Amino acid sequence: MINIIIFTFLISISPFGEARAGIPYGILNGLNPLTAFIIGLIGNLLIFPLFALLIDAFNAKLWRYKFYKKQNIRLMRRAKKGVGANIQKYGFWGLMIFVMIPLPTTGAYIGTIAAYIFKLPRKQAFLAVSLGVIISCTIMAFGTHFGLLGAEQL
Repeated sequence: MINIIIFTFLISISPFGEARAGIPYGILNGLNPLTAFIIGLIGNLLIFPLFALLIDAFNAKLWRYKFYKKQNIRLMRRAKKGVGANIQKYGFWGLMIFVMIPLPTTGAYIGTIAAYIFKLPRKQAFLAVSLGVIISCTIMAFGTHFGLLGAEQL
């Protein structure tokens, strides 16, 4: 059981699934839905502070290198193209709604990058990303739990 909890957490903090994959993994492998929700939520909530610190540290140390700068600008343009209009127009609410949608390429990682690109105040961005993550985790937990119950009824 501890393995499932650890994997649920690791999947939830990874950029390849976040809680969208971690919570269903935990529930489908026998974790109580509330436990899977809490573990996935904690993992996903840790993304913003850790990733924001990494962005700051890497940019401070590596911005002077041409390759890093080029790749960073490319990533920023890609993120800006995907979320730019809504976050620039709606700010806090746009970022929160973007993060809460449980689809690929939306979530805490891209939300953190978007907050950095659009220079949203750190506390405001953290709150927007956190609220989006909480809503997204809730959707995934309920969806997986009730989907599993429905599948068992067949």
